[in-house]
This record gives sequence, structure tokens and C-alpha cells, in this order.
Amino acid sequence: LMAWASGGGGTLDNSTSLGTFPPEESLRPGQLPLLVNPWDIVLCSSGTLIACENALVVLVIWQNSALRAPMFLLIGSLALADLLAGLGLVLHFTCAYLLRSDSAQLLTVGLVVASFSASVFSLLAITIDRYLSLYYALTYNSERTAAFTYTMLVLLWGLSLCLGLLPVTGVNCLGEEASCSVVRPLTKNNVAVLSVSFLLLFGLMLQLYVQICKIVMRHAHQIALQHHFLAATPHYVTTRKGVSTLAIILGTFAACWMPFTVYSLIADYTYPPLYTYATLVPATYNSVINPVIYAFRNQEIQKALWLVCCGCVPASVAHRARTPSDV
Repeated sequence: LMAWASGGGGTLDNSTSLGTFPPEESLRPGQLPLLVNPWDIVLCSSGTLIACENALVVLVIWQNSALRAPMFLLIGSLALADLLAGLGLVLHFTCAYLLRSDSAQLLTVGLVVASFSASVFSLLAITIDRYLSLYYALTYNSERTAAFTYTMLVLLWGLSLCLGLLPVTGVNCLGEEASCSVVRPLTKNNVAVLSVSFLLLFGLMLQLYVQICKIVMRHAHQIALQHHFLAATPHYVTTRKGVSTLAIILGTFAACWMPFTVYSLIADYTYPPLYTYATLVPATYNSVINPVIYAFRNQEIQKALWLVCCGCVPASVAHRARTPSDV
């Protein structure tokens, strides 16, 4: 199916190759192949939404000089990665149906791999930053923190670029169909490395979020003791809401990426392309949700967005106090 699924072609039959269709005269009218695969249209539509949504976040952070703290740099990195991923999906659709070139296919797939890798790495970096901001609360806003953030950004983008260059520099299955994974032209070994890396990163993020929850609950308990609060006070409620927010963040990430990760580990190019699309499309939705979770919920970014859109900031946004639910 147009290089995403190893089967290729314009139908859900995994026996046809990229851009080839059975002779129309050999088929009954009801069996004529689709010129454009509906799944590819869904991916292209997702890519367009991803690109537009994250372009807004990148623009706001780029134009606002006040958004230069480590946290905003990491959110900007996530938005830029998702923006490139969205553009990659659109370019892949364009190249698959207009150019039908192996070189263009390798470039677009490499861009998508690099972008989604940078997106996942940026999510890990944001998690690390949130943990450090709580664990080292007194010394977090220091030059050392900024240097560590820049180091993380260089490493995550450098590693993502290397992963994206692999299919372009020869690590692909164009010359050996039997080595293809569920995502052509990536090899089975290449996808296995990406999938295992994702599982390791997810495990690390889970551990960090558990530690964040412990710190948040410990701080809430200390404040409650100091002020003689009861369990039903507003502070306890907002703290519990903050922990729930962390669970939603991690659960959303897992729900989007885990099906494709597990499927790509157990399946190969002989599996029906339909299964690849059914697990790949939800993975792209993570880049749609990321701006909502990490950018649009942030009070400073909300102010910047209001300034860009209407030149003013509502009082309800300008004076909203930060609570544990914003963690």
C-alpha cells in the first residue's frame, strides 16, 4: 500500500506492488481497483492537521522572546518534530501517487522516521525536565539546567537524524523484498530496533512519572500538615487532579503508539496491509494530541496565543494561578 504497508498497490491485497494494478479489462466493474487508497487519504489528512496545529505552536514560541525557558524549548522541539512529521506524511502521499520514485519514497520515509523519533525523544526530554524541576526545585532555574537542556536537544535531534538517514543510506529492503517489515522500505531489523527502543523509552517515562507522582503527593502531604488541611480541601483535590493528568498523558502516549509497536515486532511484509494502517494511523494521532497536552494547556503559551489571535489576554487566563494539575 503505497510504501507504508509492504503489500503496495491501490487495493488491500498484499500481492500487488507499488503503483501496479491488475488490468481493468480482467475485472468486473465492482472489482476495479481504487486509484487512491482511503487509508492514504486518512494519513494525508492527519498529516495536514498535525502540520497546521504544530506550526502554530512553533510560531508562537519562536516569536515570543519570553518563551525561552528550558521547558518551552523542549515544547518547541516537540512541536517542530510533529510539524515535520505532518509534512512528511503529506509529502509521502504526494510522492507515492505523483512521482512514484524509489528515491522520493526513501527520502519521505526517512523524514517521517526522523520526525516521529524526535517527537518521542522530545516527550522523554520533557518528562526528564519535569522530574528535575520538582526534584531540584531550588536550583532548577540555573545556567546548568539550560546547558543540560541544550545537550538533550542536540542528542535527541542528532540521534533522530541518524535513524532517519538509515533507509536513505542503504538500510532498506528495496533490493530484497523478503527482508521488508510491515512498513516498506524499512527492513525488519530496522523496525525491530525502533520498536524495542520505543518500549525502553516508554519504560523510562513510566518510571519517571511514578517518581513525579511520589514527589507531588509528598509535597501535598507536607503542605497539608503545615496548614492543617483536611483530605477534602481544594489543594488535595487539585493535587489528585495533577496525578490524574500525568496518568492521562502516559495513557494517551501508550494508547497511540503501543499497538503499532507491538504489531511491527510480531508481523512482517506478508501480513495484510490493512493491519499496518489500522495500527499506524492511531500512532499519528499522538502528534495531534501533543499540542493540546503540552502546549495549549500551558498558561504562558495560552497568553501568547491570545496575543497572536486577538491582541489581548482575557483576565481569566492572565490571572489563573498555577496548580498541581498543570504539572
